[in-house]
Amino acid sequence: MMNGKVPEGVWSSMSGSWQKFGIKPEFVERVKTKMKNPAVKERIKGLLEGVTKYDLQDRVKVRKWVKMFARILGEPLTETQEDQLVSFIIAQKIDPNNTLHLIKLWTMFR
Repeated sequence: MMNGKVPEGVWSSMSGSWQKFGIKPEFVERVKTKMKNPAVKERIKGLLEGVTKYDLQDRVKVRKWVKMFARILGEPLTETQEDQLVSFIIAQKIDPNNTLHLIKLWTMFR
C-alpha cells in the first residue's frame, strides 16, 4: 500500500470473480447465510487451522476440503461444481498468513 491506497490490480479477483468460474450467485448467497451460524463458522475455521498457502494450491487437498465443507453446510455438489470451486480457490493464490489476502477473501464473501 502506498499513501494508504491499495495498488491497482490487488482487488482484481474481488467480489463476483467466482461467477467467472461458473459458480452460481444463489449458491454463494446460501453459503454466506449458512456461514453466519457461529457453530458452522467455528467448525470450518477449526478444520482450516494450520493450512498453508501450499496446501491451498494442492488440488487433492482443496477438493477434500470442498467436499467436507459442502457436507457441513448441507450443500450437495455435482462433480462440475466441485471442479469450479477447486479451480476458483486455487486461482486466488491465497496465503493464509497474509493479512491482505484474508481481507480480500472477507470482502468477497461478506
